This record gives sequence, structure tokens and C-alpha cells, in this order.
Amino acid sequence: MKAFKDINKLIDFLEIENINQKKILKNSSFPLFIPYRLAKKIKKNDLTDPIFLQFVPLEKENKTLKNFSKDPLKESFFKKGNLLKKYNNRALLITSNYCAMNCRYCFRRFFEKNINNNFDDEIDLIKKDKTINEIILSGGDPLSLSNYKLKDLLLKLNDIKHIKKIRFHSRYIIADPLRIDENFIKILKLIKKQIIFVFHINHINELDIDILNAFKLLSSNNYLLFNQSVLLKNVNDSFEALSKLYELLFEKNVIPYYLHQLDEIQGAMHFKVSIKKGKELIKGLRENVSGYMIPKYVKEKPFEKNKTLIF
Repeated sequence: MKAFKDINKLIDFLEIENINQKKILKNSSFPLFIPYRLAKKIKKNDLTDPIFLQFVPLEKENKTLKNFSKDPLKESFFKKGNLLKKYNNRALLITSNYCAMNCRYCFRRFFEKNINNNFDDEIDLIKKDKTINEIILSGGDPLSLSNYKLKDLLLKLNDIKHIKKIRFHSRYIIADPLRIDENFIKILKLIKKQIIFVFHINHINELDIDILNAFKLLSSNNYLLFNQSVLLKNVNDSFEALSKLYELLFEKNVIPYYLHQLDEIQGAMHFKVSIKKGKELIKGLRENVSGYMIPKYVKEKPFEKNKTLIF
């Protein structure tokens, strides 16, 4: 995948003027990684562009606030190997330490990167715990796995009787929508469990015809498609940004699922939107948009058995 990893090359590509370059963090410990097809969508020399803000490190990341930490969800308490079980009936499998992009607000930016791709230990844990009926494939990104590795994992899960649903949590589609192709569909058709996709898209500018066609391919094969967004300051914290995104997604059979309050990860303080404003945005959506297009506004709280509904 063609991507920018060198901040100076990206600065040149985006034609960022000297006065704006001073706002960019050039030595971030969380490296720049933005696919070329996303970088092409960024308006030149515009530090307010919603894609720019999500993927380009700014000096603001060096700010610290008391409640922001390296493990805001306390996931380390629930982790056995690469399996996380926080909820009663489902578990999350960290399938890869690779993402197709580095989101600047990523709540796993400090996560230990130690992934064994055969998942034998995790499969054994899942087999033994019959309270689990759903597996969430996360990461990193599960679609970063090759078809060969993904097929092997899915078939292993398919053989576990008490697993009824397999859920993909993925952002890969905005970097490489052609990852969703007929060969991938053939693998999915081998699996007898219910398969669900939850994509992560925050702004309508992330979408294009290739991505919409990938949605169409999945929905035409009767897979349930959902989207979750993170509420981000100056990115999507407006009625216009959210309503346009949700209307287009729903038109393409992708159901708005969650709008997340920002996880308080160190380095992402500048993205925080107040809960008061979040509630106002949801209220505006309820008053102007059909109810089936409005996501649940939620926050993840450590040690809770479910996501906390804010409004």
C-alpha cells in the first residue's frame, strides 16, 4: 500500500506553507502513517481539513491533561494473550498490530505490539469459555491479514459450536476498498456463523465511489453493515458533518451504530468535545433526521460491562 510515513514528504505534497509547518509535530513517538489515497483528499495547505486533522501529527499532541493516560480503557486488565473479554457474552480478538493508517486519537496507540498470527492459545481460551457467543475481530485491523491467514482464523472460529456471530471492526476500507473483493467474499461464504461488519468512518470526505461499491458488494451478499464514529473537535462536531455522513451511509445500507465520546488517550487532548455539545448534536439530529439514522451516543468506561449511553 502506497502511504506517507515521512512527515517532510507529506508537507511537500500538501504544499504546506512555512507558517503552518510550525504547527506540525515532526518528531512524534506515534509515527505518521497515512495512505496516499487518503492524503490525496486533503485540501492543500489547509490545517482545518477533516482528514488532515485525523492523521497528521500536530504540536498540540504534546499537551497533557490530568485524566488522559496511555491506557484509558484499562484494557490490560482484561487481556489474555491477544484476547480481551470485558463483556459477558463476547470477546475481542486482537488479530493484528497493523492498521492501514495511524489515527491521531487512537486509544491503542501505546498498545503492546505482540501478535502471534496462529492464535492457537486464543482459540483454546474461546473453546473453553462457553459464555462467549460472539467474537469481535479487531486490532490493528483484521482486514490487514492476508486472505490465507484470515481464512485459517475464520475456519477455526467456525468450528466452535458456541460461537454464533463473528464481527469485523475495521477502518481498512477507507485506505484500500479493493480489499473487499470477490475472493474475500468467497472466504466469508465458507463460514456458517452470522458475519457482521462495523466500519469506522468519521467524516463524509473519507468516502468515495470505490468505498461505496465495497459497501454494495457486502450488502448484496446480505452481511449486516454498521458504522461507528468518534466525536472529534473541528472534524465532525457539527450537525452538518454528522447528518451528511449518516444520510449517505444509510443510503448505502450502512447503519449508524455508535457515536463515541473520545477515549482519553494521551496525545489526543485537542480532539475532545464536551458532552454538553455532544448532546446538543444528538438533539439536533433527532429533530431533523429520521430516527433510524441516529447513532447511540456512548462512552466506554473501564470495568463497565457495557458501553455507557450518554444520550
